[in-house]
Amino acid sequence: MVDITEIYVHWYAGRSMSALAASLGVDRKTVRKYLAPAEASGITPGGPPMTEADWAGLIKGWFPGLVDRRLRQVTWSDIDQHRHYIKDLLGTVTVSTIHQRLRDEHKLKVSISSFRRWVHATLPDEVSRSQVTGCDRDARQRGKGMILNP
Repeated sequence: MVDITEIYVHWYAGRSMSALAASLGVDRKTVRKYLAPAEASGITPGGPPMTEADWAGLIKGWFPGLVDRRLRQVTWSDIDQHRHYIKDLLGTVTVSTIHQRLRDEHKLKVSISSFRRWVHATLPDEVSRSQVTGCDRDARQRGKGMILNP
C-alpha cells in the first residue's frame, strides 16, 4: 500500500506523474486521481515549502475515507452489532467458526475476509490472546483420523 502523502511530496518536488507511478508501483491513473484535488486547488510543484504534516491535513480534507478506515468498511457496522458475541467466542473457537455461526444463526451477510479484517482491526488484543500456538495446532492435527488398536 502506497502512502498517499508520498505521492504529493514527490510530485511537489517536481517529479512527473509517470515517474511517480513507475517508482511507487501504482498506475498513472491512480496518481492522477490523487493529484487532481491539489491541482484543482491551484497547488503546483515547486511552490512554498510544505511538510508531510501539511500534506496530511490537505489529504484528510480531500480523501476522508483514507484517514478513517472505518469509512471504507461498509460491512463493519453490521459486524459491530455482534461485538460482544464475537468477543465471548474468541479463544474458544476459530474466527472462521464465529463467522459461520453468525452467518447461519444471525443471518450476517459479510464475507469471511471482511469479517477477519474487522476482528483483527477491532479486537487485536483478544485475537492475539486467542491464537493457537504451532505446537497445539500440530498436536490437534495428529489426533485427527488416528485409529488406535485396542
